[in-house]
Amino acid sequence: MDGVSIFTHISLSADMAELHIIGQIVGASGFPQHSLFCKWGVHTGGAWKLLSGTVEGQTQVDNPQNEDMAFWSHPIDIHFTTKGLQGWPKLHLQVWHQDSFGRNELYGYSFIHVPSTPGTHALLSPTWRPLGTWQEQISQMFVGGGPQLKSPNLIYGGADRYRLQTTAMGQVHLELTVILRNFDRFGVEC
Repeated sequence: MDGVSIFTHISLSADMAELHIIGQIVGASGFPQHSLFCKWGVHTGGAWKLLSGTVEGQTQVDNPQNEDMAFWSHPIDIHFTTKGLQGWPKLHLQVWHQDSFGRNELYGYSFIHVPSTPGTHALLSPTWRPLGTWQEQISQMFVGGGPQLKSPNLIYGGADRYRLQTTAMGQVHLELTVILRNFDRFGVEC
């Protein structure tokens, strides 16, 4: 049975274009507090099939004492197949702050398109968070917490995101290596 499943996998991927993303979420900088961690995920269109890897995860908490940057060095290794370019993968990120009592507070949302050119890319992904009403802003200063999105689809989704009142936060540093295979069969020059 194993020989049949391996053969099916090989013949399936030979007829389709392949995208392999290898890299890391390096860390974050420019946030008002230390003790940060990141929740992440990859969103693709319906034509994309995951061959291997994990499409969501969470980093550890890093609390640098004397530096502006939190380092996570969280690995990413994802392999997709597709027959079309529609729905090219996007990486969506949520940066969280953990206080000394273990409470988690959202510090920012972000998304970034996976580069469509092969090679190694150093990327910066700026983050933002919803402002909320002035009462929520005052409460956030004294109690913590703050407004969050009801649906994470708004992070990378359509026009609804542009109606939000937001404030800029820090940025997430990424290093991604993109490997493309068989895209020339579908008229895409690499």
